[in-house]
Amino acid sequence: MKTIHVDLKAAVLGHVFGLPITNSLLMTWVVMAILILFAFFFGRNLKMVPGKLQAGIEMAISGAYDYIAVTLENDTLAKRFFPLIASIFLFVFASNELEFFPGVGSIGFFQNGVLTPILRAPTADLNLTLALAFISFFTIEITGLATLGLFNYTSKYVNLKSPVGFAVGIIELISNLGRLISFSFRLFGNIFAGEVMILVASFFLPYFLPVPLMAFEMFVGLIQAIVFAMLTLFFIKLAIAQPHESHH
Repeated sequence: MKTIHVDLKAAVLGHVFGLPITNSLLMTWVVMAILILFAFFFGRNLKMVPGKLQAGIEMAISGAYDYIAVTLENDTLAKRFFPLIASIFLFVFASNELEFFPGVGSIGFFQNGVLTPILRAPTADLNLTLALAFISFFTIEITGLATLGLFNYTSKYVNLKSPVGFAVGIIELISNLGRLISFSFRLFGNIFAGEVMILVASFFLPYFLPVPLMAFEMFVGLIQAIVFAMLTLFFIKLAIAQPHESHH
């Protein structure tokens, strides 16, 4: 009898110097290679009179940069963080969309009668989404410390002037640490749930149901990339904001 097999954990394909190489890690390298090659060849063919592709990309980059500059209210910070936020968006977006390319998740080898794919969506692996969450988290915290200074920044979370201020600071600290969970599990949960939904749909109605679900999941992949990048931007904005007491 045919059954549905779902792997929560990425499959280990082999080891290099004792380090496990999983199918999601291999797909991560593929995504990185595609983005690097695209940037290389696109940069080599820039023209003073742009074509439609160049004009569209330049318009998107300009719009995104202007939005970041307006949000941060600081052109210097915008120049500093635009590459990071844009890279996060492009990487997450490419990882989510390439999941639906032919061969990803469908080409592999059988182990104990179960297909082990050679390539798997990187964002369906909690290890990668947690790594991205750490990058965003430490960027936010270091930016806050560097901009406000140690005393001003920690005063947001350690307030001994009143019991209410102390309680609010503790809540803010817990909420701040909770970003690691929300960042990583939001992206992982949405992409992994999409994989499972399409797998179940392929099991019951293999020729009709998966196509519209794939189109929907591609849209979800775009939204999740925007959400991850925008949350990083907004939390940076919050990190550099002065504590409430400093405004009085």
